[in-house]
Amino acid sequence: MKSLLLLATLLLPISCAANDRHTVPTQVDKEIRQALSNVGVKNINTTPIQGLYEVQAGDQIYYTDKTGQYLLNGHMFDTTTKTDLTTARLADINRISWADLPLEKAIVSGPEDGLKMAVFTDPDCPYCVRLEKNLKNETGIRVYTFLFPLVQLHPDAYEKSKSIWCAEDQHQAMLDVMLEGKTLPKATCQTPIDDNMKLAASLGVRGTPTIFSEDGRKYTGGDMKAWLQQK
Repeated sequence: MKSLLLLATLLLPISCAANDRHTVPTQVDKEIRQALSNVGVKNINTTPIQGLYEVQAGDQIYYTDKTGQYLLNGHMFDTTTKTDLTTARLADINRISWADLPLEKAIVSGPEDGLKMAVFTDPDCPYCVRLEKNLKNETGIRVYTFLFPLVQLHPDAYEKSKSIWCAEDQHQAMLDVMLEGKTLPKATCQTPIDDNMKLAASLGVRGTPTIFSEDGRKYTGGDMKAWLQQK
């Protein structure tokens, strides 16, 4: 697919509000979907830039012209408000309902009155290990950890997840495995691991760690505590 230079477009002043969206003309919608049939287009929306359309494919956002000939992969910024419009839209389209999370199937840590977040983690995921190291230095966060082994990447993670769940102190067992490399006894109890894997699929979670706030936003980077405090 052809690509346009994105920077020139993004540096243009944007005069419309980010949520000022209008119906995409039927013919434009049809042409874009036909041209991008291999992308898996879910939704098409207008953007603050005339003639540029937002394409939602899975949990990602792209931008295209009215014919679908050009596809842009990048972030759109409002230079007046210094706002990352793409990040805001990603948070919106990937939002989940906290009430739909079966918290009884998660490992709970942190103070009861802390800022709440849900984490889908794999005990063999190096990025998850980094997250746990960072969380050890945080205070005031209530974490609900759903064990979600990515068995195609980490074939041992499934049994490790089961062993963690069956441990007397689940959170400490998880830290022992992830941060200390300890081997736990084989699981001897019923676990929610299979249910967690189905839950992840239903929420569009495909990688780890994937983090959600209590109001359903998906974490995309930055200061985690400040992000949790946003509403």
